[in-house]
Amino acid sequence: MKVFWTKGPILRGVELLDLSEDPEYSQRLQYLGDKQQNCTVRLSHVTLKDSHMYYFRFITDKADGKWIGDPGVTLTVTDLQVESPERVIEGDSVNLRCKSSCALTDRATFIWYRNSQPLTERRDRNNELLLQSVRREDSGRYSCAVDGHTHISPAVQLNVMYPPKNVSVSISPSGVIVEGDSVTLNCISDSNPPAEINWFKGGTIVGSGRIFNISKISSDDSGEYKCKSINEYGEKYSDNVTLNVMYPPRNVSVLMSGSGVIVEGDSVTLNCISDSNPPALNFSWFKENETSAVGSGQSFSALQSGRFYCQAHNQHGSQRSDTVTVSVKGSLVIYISIGVICGAAVIIMMLFWPARATPSNPWLSEVLREHRTELRAAERKWHKSKDTSDLSMYKSLLSSLSVHVHAAKSSYFHNKINSSSNTRSLFKTFNSLLCPPPPASSLTADDFANFFTYKTTTISSQFSAPVTTRL
Repeated sequence: MKVFWTKGPILRGVELLDLSEDPEYSQRLQYLGDKQQNCTVRLSHVTLKDSHMYYFRFITDKADGKWIGDPGVTLTVTDLQVESPERVIEGDSVNLRCKSSCALTDRATFIWYRNSQPLTERRDRNNELLLQSVRREDSGRYSCAVDGHTHISPAVQLNVMYPPKNVSVSISPSGVIVEGDSVTLNCISDSNPPAEINWFKGGTIVGSGRIFNISKISSDDSGEYKCKSINEYGEKYSDNVTLNVMYPPRNVSVLMSGSGVIVEGDSVTLNCISDSNPPALNFSWFKENETSAVGSGQSFSALQSGRFYCQAHNQHGSQRSDTVTVSVKGSLVIYISIGVICGAAVIIMMLFWPARATPSNPWLSEVLREHRTELRAAERKWHKSKDTSDLSMYKSLLSSLSVHVHAAKSSYFHNKINSSSNTRSLFKTFNSLLCPPPPASSLTADDFANFFTYKTTTISSQFSAPVTTRL
């Protein structure tokens, strides 16, 4: 014979389960009788789920020897419960209530718990807990108990909603970022419910989601980034973070002041221009087909003909420019006798014309000198700042000066040629410059003095006498 307790509902054709074999009851069910004359049981740690109709069942070894005690025994379990709104907004006032289906005395004292920890040591005879101006720190699982009883109510979750706070961006990996690296930006935000995330570069949206990945980063990705965290209760931007992408020199070129054609004894300045981050500080100059450097520094003065190029370096790499050609023309040799005569003529000219033109550059006017001084100042400023705007200004001034110099040279030689009154004189001008005659062996001091007197008289006659005013 077998006897046991079971619970409903009773369904035809369905065998009833012995509670002592039910995992939910086996550890809490204890038979106090001998299962012969006394089948009393004790159920410990009861909860609301234990509220059922229970039946006694016994089975014999005879056919149809199965019986059940009907009606059974009803077990009603009363319990403490916490009443709470499902969600509240930060700043609201919240009232939690501890309810019980038991009949409590007026002197019943209630104890409140948050996350299984006593909320306060104060024993309150009021079954309500008031949270004024609730904060996100008040979120948690609340339960209550009646003082003097061991039972604690089931915990209820208090969910405090609030807009995004403490929004920030972290960069991984930290430290120097080199072109070609993979970079991850992570938007950190505290909000409830979780916020949607958008990413901005400057004022342009570039992505969404808590994580923003940039694979094989390039210099175009440099700039200021921020994220916006938004939920139904508000939004907040992070502070800007700067991605400064380092890269080796590129677009290396040589900037030449002038046409690249110079007279022997003069020089042309070559400037090495490059785009790199950090700016290139080391520059080497090479002459084509030569292995050793012929110069260093961002500027180089070329004194001889050849094809030159520069190489720019920073800690991330180097790159060379294309070659530029410098051509040096042979110098004009004038014999000493002619040089003295022309020198005297120039001195006299300078007495009448306060221009600072030199024999090597007679076309160089005061305006061009001022332009050249302004260009050199711009070049020094760019070398010092390495700023792209200063480089643009320098290039603009250099281009302008080249145009004006070309115009001045053209005008000077045009006037020089047109000043000759006839073909014979024009031929003599070219012949005296390109093929000067050797000095006469019979030239005496008297001959020189007569020629000098003639020249000074001729030049002076070309100028009007100064006008005087009697005071």
